Amino acid sequence: MGKLTSMLGLLLTHPHEFRTLVHFYLYHETKRDITAQQEHPTSGWDRASMRRCWEFLDMTSRSFAAVIKELDGDLARTICMYYLILRGLDTIEDDMTIPDEKKQPILRKFHDFTVTPGWNFTDNGPDEKDRHLLLEYHTIVEEVNRLPPQYKIVILDICQKMENGMADYAHKAATNGTVYLETIADYDLYCHYVAGLVGEGLTRIWSASGKEASFLCDQLELANSMGLLLQKTNIIRDFREDVEERRFFWPREIWAKYDFNEMKDMYEKGNVEHATWIQSGMVLDALRHACDSLDYLRLLKNQSVFVFCAVPVSMAMATLALCFMNPEMFQRNIKIRKAEAAHLIMRSTNTREVALIFREYARKIHHKAKPHDPNFLKISVMCCKIEQWCEQNFPSFVILGEKGPIYDSADKRTAIFRAEEKKVAERLAADPRNAPLPQDLFPWELATYVVGAMLLMLGLSALIVWVMLKFIPQA
Repeated sequence: MGKLTSMLGLLLTHPHEFRTLVHFYLYHETKRDITAQQEHPTSGWDRASMRRCWEFLDMTSRSFAAVIKELDGDLARTICMYYLILRGLDTIEDDMTIPDEKKQPILRKFHDFTVTPGWNFTDNGPDEKDRHLLLEYHTIVEEVNRLPPQYKIVILDICQKMENGMADYAHKAATNGTVYLETIADYDLYCHYVAGLVGEGLTRIWSASGKEASFLCDQLELANSMGLLLQKTNIIRDFREDVEERRFFWPREIWAKYDFNEMKDMYEKGNVEHATWIQSGMVLDALRHACDSLDYLRLLKNQSVFVFCAVPVSMAMATLALCFMNPEMFQRNIKIRKAEAAHLIMRSTNTREVALIFREYARKIHHKAKPHDPNFLKISVMCCKIEQWCEQNFPSFVILGEKGPIYDSADKRTAIFRAEEKKVAERLAADPRNAPLPQDLFPWELATYVVGAMLLMLGLSALIVWVMLKFIPQA
């Protein structure tokens, strides 16, 4: 009843969004049903332990659960386990009720615990939202040990790298009393440990599955950028929630200006203009990963893998545009609207469409930028880089039609393209090797060759018969 009421309210207040959601619910079909009998060999739904893992996935992240379940073959089960392992690790690292002397050995040996049958963790604080996952971690362990070796090796390697990075930052905060990241380089390194490594692991899994090119596992810089774009977007969006829970991820190099001594000063002092300038600096830092993310998407060939990667980065760009120059972000946790999210899911099906999504939100960010903001010029340059990437890879004067590409006659580049096309045609026509055969002589020449070949064959046949009759005695 509540959902029906909200939809009716949406019809009255935002009719276009209502139409988008109705279109999504009616026409966006789930590509795969992991509970179906024919999917059991790859989804593991016929095992109670794996069914419980799928339940954990739904409980910890409904948004990721939807795209994970649509991955092809055994990738869905593999990425499900990968996500749950890292979620368990993150839950221990985030829990401020665990003393550092107890947290350190657990974090640094988490990859070993992940393959130790029967291991659980029961010392999370009562308010830790994903503690149930660790209380039944033996279920995860059971399924991890069932994974093919090529996947298990990658997952445990990434887990070990990530746990050491998290442990280093947790120890620094506990021993030095410093809970802030000082520089942008520190911020990048932290985001690499918690998200860039996730992208690296996913990329190596894509290659190991054979569903993506083998060289993809070498594109770790692009994979890292994908992870950093997503992580930095979440850090920007969750500003108020993180500050209230004393999690400070914004680097001091960006925010420690304009008499802000603590991050909470940005919403307590009422200096909205300077706070939004700092906010634009954070968005600027996130946008430097946008073109790398598009380059990464261009390398993907499997549709389910592409959608898995494309949908989150499309929503990240929408979230950055929403947060940019938005004082509301300092007061509450803001999110893009459901209809906008549904629209992005339906659109994020190919590289060209995702590039256009990036361009649209880059234009929105540029439109909202203010000239007196110290970051205005850099923001403009970064938005232009996204625009340039789109034009270089998918020129706007080429319009895709049902019968092939159409060239926009109003665009000056069309005239240049036509002139170049004409030059190529003239160059080909001037090459004697491309000269057409004379049409008036060609049929007669062909007839002469055919008749000559037939006469030759008849003559040879007659000669063979005569020799046989003349020289071979009859029985």
